[in-house]
Amino acid sequence: MRIATYNVEWFDTLFDDAGHLINDNTWSGRRDITRADQTEAIGRVFKAVDADAWMIIEAPDQSRQRNAAHALESFACRFHLRATKALIGFPTDTQQEIALLYDPDLMTVRHDPVGVRIQKRHDGRSPRFDGTFRLDPDVEGPPDHVTWSKPPLEVAVSPVAGKSFRLIGVHAKSKAPHGARSEAEIVRLSIENRRKQLAQCIWLRARVDEHLAAGEPLIVLGDFNDGPGLDEYEKLFNRSGIEIVLGEDRAIRLHDPHAHQVLSRRVVAAPSTARFRLPPDGRYLSALLDYIMVSPDIAGTKPRWHIWHPFDDPACYEKPVLRHALLTASDHFPVTLDFDFF
Repeated sequence: MRIATYNVEWFDTLFDDAGHLINDNTWSGRRDITRADQTEAIGRVFKAVDADAWMIIEAPDQSRQRNAAHALESFACRFHLRATKALIGFPTDTQQEIALLYDPDLMTVRHDPVGVRIQKRHDGRSPRFDGTFRLDPDVEGPPDHVTWSKPPLEVAVSPVAGKSFRLIGVHAKSKAPHGARSEAEIVRLSIENRRKQLAQCIWLRARVDEHLAAGEPLIVLGDFNDGPGLDEYEKLFNRSGIEIVLGEDRAIRLHDPHAHQVLSRRVVAAPSTARFRLPPDGRYLSALLDYIMVSPDIAGTKPRWHIWHPFDDPACYEKPVLRHALLTASDHFPVTLDFDFF
């Protein structure tokens, strides 16, 4: 089975309110790229990767006016994908949903959120991801009350052949100091955003611990907006959100080889899954932001991870049409996991 995670930048802008692809020469949400060009590029990427299930980050909007599942299924029909059915979890107010697009001939899936509705002090159980997490401070003071603007998507997967397992799709808090107007504001917002991102990761790890304790095979995947050593503010908190979710201080850990490469500090050229243009000169920054973390039972099957990077992966670079499509479709690149779990 092939599972993919893919952050598709401003996917929502490619659809009208009826969920139909606009597919014309007006500008998309991507700089200097038309809707038609981005739509065609995304379709080429999906066809090339040919995943059995896609955890789509920044999926089309779910609201009173728009239906994310209908939009994704319309897209799948347009490009003749095997993954023809879509599932979403808790909708957001951000026009960027988390959705699963999957092949219904290979699996049945359901949105299966777990957790207590209201978290009580010292309860020991984590709340549902559409709720509020109480994070007690290290020093005296009131607890932080943490929420997700994009609640993780929890999916119970039952393959036609093979063991059942669980997916948690994640789009964690961005640490970028958006809206800052001075150096002091940049520092304040960067620290505040990192604190919230770490709190979300602590909450997520609490849920991971519950599944591992129950012996449930688990895959946690998506855009964490984080990675070891990405910015200087990490030193204030001693560890990254990725280390928290992996469980670097736990007896049972999740596994992602790209994360471990970077954490080992022994790599010369770190793997990356995203490529952004930075002001003022428009130079590019590459970063490892997207991960597929698996529980020990899945790791024991010797799965294969693959970052579909247009420059770092020779198989992508040597195909000019695919290389161009990856660069046009999004500022992130797909990550896939191939595994046999019987």
